Amino acid sequence: MTKDIIARCEAKGLRMTDQRRVVARVIGAADDHPDVEELFARAAAIDPKISIATVYRTVKLFEESGILERLEFGDGRARYEDAERDHHDHLIDMQSGEVIEFVDPEIEELQERIATRLGYRLKGHRLELYGVPIKKPAS
Repeated sequence: MTKDIIARCEAKGLRMTDQRRVVARVIGAADDHPDVEELFARAAAIDPKISIATVYRTVKLFEESGILERLEFGDGRARYEDAERDHHDHLIDMQSGEVIEFVDPEIEELQERIATRLGYRLKGHRLELYGVPIKKPAS
């Protein structure tokens, strides 16, 4: 099991204020891909004194420290997830904005084969698929 975000921040020598701990807990509890505005709303529900500027600064610090991964899904909003989450890819519904996480062993194996064929050992990747729902014909 990966260490929680607070422990990883402390291990990197980051000073963890109470408000940074709140942001870390909110991020650690997220099972979606919140942007800073959503992280602020969730953090403010825990600590009404927290400011959006604090959340922005904390997110930037966590991103620069490799604690968070920044994701951009083409909607103009940077979203975030724990950088140590298990590997997964994303399918973005272009109509609703829903982000669907998935893992497909065939895709993983294909990417490895392509890298090898081109003379590389794959160290990581990010796959984002963008689509719209298929309309089923009326019966």
